[in-house]
Amino acid sequence: MTKLCDNVSIENLTQAMNMAPQDQLPQMEMLLAQFPEDPRLHFLYGSTLISAGRIIEAHRSLTRAVELAPDFAIARFQLGLFQLTSGEANTALATFGPLDRLPDAHYLRAFVDGLRCLIRDDFVGTIENLRRGIDLNQENAPLNKDMQIIIDQSAPLLAGATQEAASSDVSETSLILRQFSNRQRLN
Repeated sequence: MTKLCDNVSIENLTQAMNMAPQDQLPQMEMLLAQFPEDPRLHFLYGSTLISAGRIIEAHRSLTRAVELAPDFAIARFQLGLFQLTSGEANTALATFGPLDRLPDAHYLRAFVDGLRCLIRDDFVGTIENLRRGIDLNQENAPLNKDMQIIIDQSAPLLAGATQEAASSDVSETSLILRQFSNRQRLN
């Protein structure tokens, strides 16, 4: 039987992360040393490492969370989003695949549908699905903010290419994902 960190410690860590996530990295590392098989700790650690710009470690930790708990939906979503913003669209699509088993009314399902539309440069579908996901999501406000960033960056593309995209060989979707990834690391 796998030994998991107690729920009170996870809750305390999560609350502390709301104030200063990167300050909690030493605490997370200590807990991971004690509970190396706890997917929740790997997920929290990986998510925090993204914002710290430690992307190789973040990828490793998010991947481990999904390996330990393949049905840990938010960890799977975060890993897929990370892969997508890292330019690994096909890998992200494969990671997102099991989330199709979620009910249609689940916010992560709507977010995945929106990101799939984004990959296809279907900005109307992107915005509709991400907005639907935001409306459904009552449990993860920071994720709603992330999806709103993608909506805000997609909306101008409905009227045509942005100046930046028009003057480069990079697709609008690549620009959106790059900008999102940069903002995620800054926050």
